[in-house]
Amino acid sequence: MSLFSGWRAAFRIARRDAVRAKGRSALVVAMIALPVLGVTAADLTYRSALPTVAEDLTADLGAADALFIDQGMGPVRLEQMPDGVLWGTPEDAPDTLPEDERKPVDVPATFPKGSRYLTEQSLPASVTTRHGITDTQITELAVADPLLRGRVELTEGAYPKAKDEIAATEAFLKAAGLSVGDRVTVRGPEQAYTLTGALELPADLKSESLFAVPGAVIAPWQKAADGDKEILPPQAGDRKWLVQGPSGAGVTWSDVLAANEKGVVVRARQVVLDPPPDSEVPMAAQMGGWETNDAEMTAAALTVAAMAVLEIVLLAGPAFAVGARRSRRQLGLVGSCGGTRGQVRAVVLAGGAVLGGVGAVVGVGAGFGLTALFRPVIEDFTGRRFGELTVHPWEILAIAVLGLVTGVLAALAPAIVAGRQSVLESLTGRRGSRRSSRVLPVVGSLVVAIGVALAVYGGLSGNINLVAGGSVLAELGLLCCIPVIVGFLGRLGRRLPLTPRIALRDAARNRGRTAPAVAAVMAAVAGSVAIATYTSSNAAEQAYDHEPNLTAGTAAVMAFDTSQKADLPRARAAVEQNYPVNGGRADVGRVWAGSDCSVYYEGENDCGTIGLVKPTGEGHSCPLKGKGAKELALRISADEHKRLMNSPACVDERWTSVSLGNDDSKIVIGDAGLLTSYVKLDDPAAAKALAAGTPVLLNRAYAENGEVTLKAVHTYSEHDKENRALHPGKARTTTDRLKVYVAPDRYAATPGIRMILPQRTAKELGLHTEDHASIYTLSREPNDAERQAADAAIEQSGNRAYVMTANAAEPDDDAAILLILALFAGVVTLGAAAITTGLSKADAEADLTTLSAVGAPPGVRRSLSGFQCLVVALTGVLLGTLAGIVPAVAVRLTDLRAALADMRADPMESAYTPIVMPWETIALLALVVPVLAGLLAAALTSSRQKLARRAG
Repeated sequence: MSLFSGWRAAFRIARRDAVRAKGRSALVVAMIALPVLGVTAADLTYRSALPTVAEDLTADLGAADALFIDQGMGPVRLEQMPDGVLWGTPEDAPDTLPEDERKPVDVPATFPKGSRYLTEQSLPASVTTRHGITDTQITELAVADPLLRGRVELTEGAYPKAKDEIAATEAFLKAAGLSVGDRVTVRGPEQAYTLTGALELPADLKSESLFAVPGAVIAPWQKAADGDKEILPPQAGDRKWLVQGPSGAGVTWSDVLAANEKGVVVRARQVVLDPPPDSEVPMAAQMGGWETNDAEMTAAALTVAAMAVLEIVLLAGPAFAVGARRSRRQLGLVGSCGGTRGQVRAVVLAGGAVLGGVGAVVGVGAGFGLTALFRPVIEDFTGRRFGELTVHPWEILAIAVLGLVTGVLAALAPAIVAGRQSVLESLTGRRGSRRSSRVLPVVGSLVVAIGVALAVYGGLSGNINLVAGGSVLAELGLLCCIPVIVGFLGRLGRRLPLTPRIALRDAARNRGRTAPAVAAVMAAVAGSVAIATYTSSNAAEQAYDHEPNLTAGTAAVMAFDTSQKADLPRARAAVEQNYPVNGGRADVGRVWAGSDCSVYYEGENDCGTIGLVKPTGEGHSCPLKGKGAKELALRISADEHKRLMNSPACVDERWTSVSLGNDDSKIVIGDAGLLTSYVKLDDPAAAKALAAGTPVLLNRAYAENGEVTLKAVHTYSEHDKENRALHPGKARTTTDRLKVYVAPDRYAATPGIRMILPQRTAKELGLHTEDHASIYTLSREPNDAERQAADAAIEQSGNRAYVMTANAAEPDDDAAILLILALFAGVVTLGAAAITTGLSKADAEADLTTLSAVGAPPGVRRSLSGFQCLVVALTGVLLGTLAGIVPAVAVRLTDLRAALADMRADPMESAYTPIVMPWETIALLALVVPVLAGLLAAALTSSRQKLARRAG
């Protein structure tokens, strides 16, 4: 028989076997198709969402040929790269003139002859909304012109054409609660416009902005400001020119060079798409060349692909093994008819190829369908429209081949086992017995130890490659140990009830089926736990480094100018009526000596100063700053450095927040309400001290023997007529020792406050005070509508106050990442456990029949399936958690090494690099998922016993 004929027969047998065992075949096809589907959809989404150069040009230029920009350097020679992004002055260029001496550039004169152009200019503005007012950006641009197609698209209504019309992006309309036909007023000049249409920027769907025709906003605003000094002039940005070159010529590289000679930078479509050689680019010699190193990204992609293949092989392998076992009589007949062991292996491998090919085709097709179906959702999520559904045929073909190869690899081990079986064993149905390898677990244990050692050493030495290699080695070593671990589980069932004892012994007896499923769960959970641990640790580090402007959960309303006494009460009313205020308010006052520096700041020594004198010595001076700091940094650990950084002596050196409108002294006027609502110091002794006129000091580093030194320089400006008359003569300096209540150390980092001074004590010291701000405790963060309503109310009261809320740490997707990882690992765990349970049920039908024959109740089948599923899921999750901690800890050790190096170079740099376990994710995986898997398996298993005919 020829090789071709032999394989043709093998594929025919494999196809018929796949059709005969529809359930098992569908299971294998689904396992192969799902990853192929995911990779196909990810490839299509990535390629489509990643803008091409042409799409980037359309986002900048629309349908125009070029964008001309005056860089404000004057009519001097510039050089630029063909992309129009990088530019500069020539090396031999003379020094740039001061801004007020630069001559204007006639930009239209640099356009190619016969060109048509549009002007574009933007400015920030405050506009009215349905809820109140909000800040946005207005762009003067003729968006109705065909030159803007592709950059700006109309989704509803009409483009603005008159000077009293304006259009808004859909994102702005949604945030402002407006719709087409409503009126919008630009605050300041009080210019009203009608919203004629809703626009969409395909390259920036989340943009909240307005568009008007040229001359509709900036010129009237400037005219109003010229006639009324109370109106601030518009802060318009630089003007840009969108140019359409001569028909058939466009804007060429020679046109760009000519514009560079006049001080204009050009981003031209045909130049970017077809750049000139470096010999024609003057700036190329300065830029040199650089290469993008994608080695790490390529390695990561290959690692992910390899892990995906491993997952499928581990999950699908047992299915092929059981299939081969159930077809052993058929395979025995092949051998009895003269078939060789190679031909028996070919039958099993052909089954893998058939199912792998079907899974690849189904996965690729489903990937295309799902990407097309969810395209609008993906575009909204990414904030950018796809130019087109970009397909790279070779990448799609590679993904399909990967699915086919995966099916063959999954069938490889069962094929080898099937080829080794004797014809007699296959025909009689005897399984034979093979002892487990004693060498494999020993080798696995050694590999685990070596891998952990390499990963830890790599983390301590900063070698990320050793970390990755050691982590992979440790996981592979653990894979080698899984058969022994599964075998050990059988011994744990001696004292357990019937069904869990049978489940454990069945798992131990059929290690070839159980171990791969446990390994698949372990691999998925290990990756999820590793990433989740690193993500949680990094989030804790970012939270520690965050510098808040206010105490969390509070808002402050502050006055710009308290000369208008009625403004602050009305601003308070605006906040109380519109913000989610929880409880009363706490008022904060300013305190100063001499003339007020917020009013008299133009002349030198024109106002007074006030501040606490910080003692020197231990407990007062920060050891991480000044002489001996670097020597100390070399000796201390990261934990000791964190303790010193958070000590009262160093906390002010780390960062100083003056967000409450006071100066660097951070001394405010307040009462007991400020202690409880903002400082969060609920201490009757502190409140009693304030009531008695004793200041409350939040940072003990400024106190010595329970007292502080308050130094004030009473300097009065010649322009401060009223106070100057009361305090003639030279400036005087006063130094007062004040008895204070010293708060516990944890209050030293309170944002914006170092000491609370009672009003009467400030008067006794000859200091000036005024009501300046109010603090409110919020039940939640205010939404857009509440902010806009409050801003509008403050605007109506004279716009001499503003509201500030506590700035949260930079928003991130850590919670979403952890949830996605937990769901991914949970789905793999449920799938692996379900596959193993289904295979064990099919494989142990004779044992179940025997149980029924000896009187076991029908519910035993259900409970047995549940416990079998629980064993696989729980074992894999626990092993995966242990395996996932290794790379996470090792990578954090690498981060710690880098942080320590930065801290020793600058002792005030944080070296805090925590390792935070994601206990919620681990609990979900270790407790909820295995129990859920067991319950689902029990619920979906029929308790009825099918009639069976005993062999013989």
